[in-house]
Amino acid sequence: MTIEPESENEMATNFFRLKLMTSSHSMVTLDRRGNRSASKILLSSLLVSLSLALSASAEQEIRLDLEENAGLFLPEGFEAEALVNRLDGQVRHIAVNDNGDVYVKLREAHEDYGNAVLRDTDGDGRSDDIKYFGKYPIYGRYGTAMRIHKGYLYFSSQKTVYRQKLRAGEMVPESELEEIVIDPNEPPAREHVGKPIAFDNEGHIFVPFGAPSNACQDPKRTPGQPGVDPCHQLDTYGGVWRFDAETPGQSQEDGILFSTGIRSLVGMDWNPLDGHLYTVMHGRDDLLRMFPNHFDGWESALLPAEEFLRVTEDSNFGWPYCYYDQLQGKKVLAPEYGGDGQVVGRCSEYDLPIRGFPGHWAPNDIVFYDGEQFPERYRNGAFIAFHGSTNRAPYPQSGYIIGFVPFEDGQPSGPTEVFADGFARIDPILVAGDAVFRPMSIAIGPDGSLYIGETEHGAIWRIRFTGDKAAFGEIQLAAMEARKQLSHIRTPDPIGDNLAPTNLTGGALTYDTYCSNCHQSDGEGDGARFPPVAQTDWVTGDKARLIELTLHGMEGAMEVNGKSYNNVMPQHSFLTDQEVAELLTYLRANFGNRASGVSEEEVRRQR
Repeated sequence: MTIEPESENEMATNFFRLKLMTSSHSMVTLDRRGNRSASKILLSSLLVSLSLALSASAEQEIRLDLEENAGLFLPEGFEAEALVNRLDGQVRHIAVNDNGDVYVKLREAHEDYGNAVLRDTDGDGRSDDIKYFGKYPIYGRYGTAMRIHKGYLYFSSQKTVYRQKLRAGEMVPESELEEIVIDPNEPPAREHVGKPIAFDNEGHIFVPFGAPSNACQDPKRTPGQPGVDPCHQLDTYGGVWRFDAETPGQSQEDGILFSTGIRSLVGMDWNPLDGHLYTVMHGRDDLLRMFPNHFDGWESALLPAEEFLRVTEDSNFGWPYCYYDQLQGKKVLAPEYGGDGQVVGRCSEYDLPIRGFPGHWAPNDIVFYDGEQFPERYRNGAFIAFHGSTNRAPYPQSGYIIGFVPFEDGQPSGPTEVFADGFARIDPILVAGDAVFRPMSIAIGPDGSLYIGETEHGAIWRIRFTGDKAAFGEIQLAAMEARKQLSHIRTPDPIGDNLAPTNLTGGALTYDTYCSNCHQSDGEGDGARFPPVAQTDWVTGDKARLIELTLHGMEGAMEVNGKSYNNVMPQHSFLTDQEVAELLTYLRANFGNRASGVSEEEVRRQR
């Protein structure tokens, strides 16, 4: 089914206009415990209805090329067009060649290809020639990097950083596929396996090896479990390594540990203006689930910060011992190491981020703007793709925007701006799966245009500035500043925005407490990292397997409803037999599941 452009545009425009009209025109500001200094919250049934109506469009064919600004909200003077509405494979990262060809690292490698290349052959602004290429071993669905450097196309899987020579006249590179950096760990079935890349001016390539846990617990992700001290994982993981960009066949031991104390990186860029590496780090998860005696739901939704790092050689950002609290503006001791959200302790010894973004926004790409097309205020500033949260329950999900951080002398020179919005198509976003599009990747074209790729459909946008550069200023930014009042951007009100049911008991309460952040309140998962529990044989099938999975967890590849996942299912052996039985009985009787219950005796036999 094709959406008529007029009705789709009208619906989206009216929705966002209504939302802005009904929101407070002053930013909501709250202290650490959620006390309001100024807040006007309205979440009407009309908005919810509109949200649901718009979310239905995710299952329809969306013609971005027929919509005004390809469905995006931008500062005045900017225009967006869709290069492609959908690709055969969700977009992870992108790179643009000097001739305008767009190279795409697909989110999930297929049997015969893991990359794509797009070309506009007739100059109409749309990519009419699309080819798929790049056959390499599949170790999981988490392909990451795509960068062009000195005439080579570099890209990565979970295990390997590859490159191919780009020759003049070739759309698909026909050169030999070289393995530049190989992860020596077999197999790379662990947390935080993304391998974004960046290059300095001296022939080096930077590759992170993400932390294989949330906070160096053993067993991992277990409520109340202290962290290992000192954390042995830092010998091999939790940092950025530097390699020679030209030498094939390098293993981790061939590089040098450049910086440590970094949990998870998906986006990096080298800023040639000041000659430093910059990264955006994902903060740890599950403060409430792991330590309910120290944190409430509001704090767990907002904390800890996603960190914007200026990485120098031998810098240490403190993972797993510390995290950055953007509400307090300081690094504090993690609860696994004796912290309570206030204690600083050893954290005073570690490097600070240059900025802390709201928790769980998932900054997944960063690029410093060095083009000439945009107004001067964007020059040398950082564009950041916020993929959006999955685990801010019981509050609405947040992020799903392209942000911009102005820079001066190697430091942010102003507040984070909303540069592009409208990807999600709804507000509030109740579960991650409601978001129609989720921005993932950013690249700069040879003419200074900004390219954006997203993960849910494989859409790609190009944004150009067509206004008056000399006149561009706060007036042109006013509409984007107003969008900060939408629930997927503003600080949530601890009471008015709390979506948690108040009457849950038994298995429903256990699911809401320990499971819904990943598998979502509707049981559908997030479509990428966390599988559904709805209508799957993993839930309705063999009881013994389900009990074993719940009690002891699982890490690595699995297939659910025909789709592959490669993440961590934490063990839940800390739950009583009664709690496990009630939880699994609830799962097997809800979310469209119709299967018999699980008894305490059945759980007891699996201990």
